[in-house]
Amino acid sequence: MQGLMQDWPLLVSTILDHARINHPEREVVTRTVEGPIHRYTYRDLHGRAKRCAKALGRLGMRQGDVVATLGWNTHRHMECWYGIMGSGAVCHTLNPRLFLDQLNYIVNHAEDRFLLLDVSFVPIAEALQATCPTIKGYVILTDRAHLPETKLKNALCYEDLLAAEDESFAWVNVDERSAAGLCYTSGTTGNPKGVVYSHRSNVLHALAVNNADMLGLRSVDAIMPIVPMFHANAWATVFAAPMSGAKLVMPGGKLDGESVHQLLEDEAVTCTAAVPTVWLGLLQYLETQNKRLTTLQRVVVGGAACPGIVMEKFEEKYGVLVLHGWGMTEMSPLGTVSSLKPNQAKLSRAEQMKYKLKQGRAPYTVEMKIADDAGKELPRDGKTFGHLLVRGPAISKAYFKGEGGQILDQDGFFDTGDVATLDEEGFMQITDRAKDVIKSGGEWISSIEIENLAVGHPGVAEAAVIGLPHPKWDERPLLVVVKKPGAEVGKAEILSFLDGKIAKWWMPDDVVFATEIPHTATGKIQKRDLRERFKDHKLPGVV
Repeated sequence: MQGLMQDWPLLVSTILDHARINHPEREVVTRTVEGPIHRYTYRDLHGRAKRCAKALGRLGMRQGDVVATLGWNTHRHMECWYGIMGSGAVCHTLNPRLFLDQLNYIVNHAEDRFLLLDVSFVPIAEALQATCPTIKGYVILTDRAHLPETKLKNALCYEDLLAAEDESFAWVNVDERSAAGLCYTSGTTGNPKGVVYSHRSNVLHALAVNNADMLGLRSVDAIMPIVPMFHANAWATVFAAPMSGAKLVMPGGKLDGESVHQLLEDEAVTCTAAVPTVWLGLLQYLETQNKRLTTLQRVVVGGAACPGIVMEKFEEKYGVLVLHGWGMTEMSPLGTVSSLKPNQAKLSRAEQMKYKLKQGRAPYTVEMKIADDAGKELPRDGKTFGHLLVRGPAISKAYFKGEGGQILDQDGFFDTGDVATLDEEGFMQITDRAKDVIKSGGEWISSIEIENLAVGHPGVAEAAVIGLPHPKWDERPLLVVVKKPGAEVGKAEILSFLDGKIAKWWMPDDVVFATEIPHTATGKIQKRDLRERFKDHKLPGVV
């Protein structure tokens, strides 16, 4: 017997339709690239997204075309997302933090037909123009008054295009499994690979993100996604917010502590999401300027492991709940959030922190397991390290154009490239990237755990741990430290601070101080560069 339910397609356009009908007056607020604060409603967003779709169609965009965007988190960028996807085309977000040769490869590999970009990124587009022949036109996301002089051929003004259209566009009724978005991995090894999101995967993932144990957005919330729209779907917030009717606050390109704090307070933000470096900047601003957080209720930290000091300051000094999350481009991207269960809520603060600093639990739609090098599943005891594998309806089964070949195991699980533990409560903890794990004497050392502890020292701004060759132990850890401005701290003090917090054999063999630590385009520590920088460094006792 078959079920007798309606076949209602899971299309991204239905999210915006829902917001227009059920939350028409809820605000979308943007700090624009041009400077002023812009306000309108979900009703306005819906209408302008249709104008955008109609304008792009008039320029020649067709169903199935790949259309690139190069923009900050703004209302205009959102209009482009919904307009492109609602037309049956594929929205390809470009990361402006990548090197030009990487962007050149990505644009040509994706065969982008148009590029829609903020004024901030006109120089990048000009540098790419000569080597990206598939791009037939450029649309600059601004008004006539702020349209810059440019060498871009066929450059058009976004606001002029929209002014010439009406809102009569009918969303294209594509198959829900059709491609809706394209986002490339940051390509730390080899060329970047394209992850293709479907309408179905985007909608299902947004539903999962709105689970109460994930972000749990409600119509009474105001969310500010600081994580950029060009970084793995802005963690699905631009789908989850209109789906729930939450107010949406878009920060544009000003992400310093003062600017972030101003929007949090002025717009009564209740939830926000970003990588740890953003929160370190905000906390420093709050402390030096003696500022408070009056409406913020929860902060989502992902993209890299959350240092314990960040969680402690937010929760104990400012009364803001920190949700530690984990995910990746290939997962749409959120895979886990560290929401406590009832039995853990009864534990002491110190015991709770052991769970909260893990990457968290998976929602329904994400399955996880850990396995050894031979693919054998390992126990969920919270101690055994293994390769982390995942599967679900919003997780990649292949890369664009077949790059990378077969990426699933025989059971349909995707290898994340992370090394992790799973406990009996379902909590997962990343101990390292597989390529970064330190193997010493046949055992694994977690560089991430040492880094997070080191950042807890009051004189440490940032820390990274890499493995260096050792004649007896294969590898031993080197701790690289960036001091806070004006801090006086030495090797002995750092090692003393770590003493008793980690196993003796995990203790770094040496500590070096640097002025900066390199990062990838998505804000993660670039350990490949650190290993190259310190390849000739001699650990104490090694001849």
